[in-house]
Amino acid sequence: MTTTQPAKFQDLKSFKLPANFRGRPAWYVQSWWLVQSTLFGCSPQMFYAWRRWLLRRFGAKIGEGVIIRPTARLTFPWKVTIGDHAWIGDHVVLYSLGEITIGPNAVISQKSYICTGSHDPFVPTFDIFAKPISIGAESWIATDVFVAPGVTIGPGALIAARSAVFTNIPPATIARGTPAKVIGPRTMKTPQDG
Repeated sequence: MTTTQPAKFQDLKSFKLPANFRGRPAWYVQSWWLVQSTLFGCSPQMFYAWRRWLLRRFGAKIGEGVIIRPTARLTFPWKVTIGDHAWIGDHVVLYSLGEITIGPNAVISQKSYICTGSHDPFVPTFDIFAKPISIGAESWIATDVFVAPGVTIGPGALIAARSAVFTNIPPATIARGTPAKVIGPRTMKTPQDG
């Protein structure tokens, strides 16, 4: 559709991707996306070691015993670090325009979206930016959670299902809602508690 008035809020023809924003050349990015949609995405669920191997070949730092489902999607694996024995569930998106660090024994449950990038809504050129996300060891991001750019989730924190996290969450707490708010400590049972 053609308009005679100049764009007031978004002039997308003026958008420019910053130099080296992806961290790799375009051919390398396309190679990863092809591998992800075939060798990674079509692999049997139990082929965890195979998917770890593929991700490491593309620069991801993947710990021992990491479980990543074949339907998970990583935009730029060279910007992802996942600690030992972490779990990445079905249809999780690691939108790694910026660095994503996931600690050991952390769980990112199905359909969660870990989003390191966005656009500046206050300039017509719709400038893109990336901010790192850190998800602490032994934390649990429950199903269908959105985590915004620049957020740190402390070790042992639990984010309840369908929450949206826009600010840092302290360690060993439970947060829920949109926007997510801390509702209390994450207190673990002792063996005598049953």
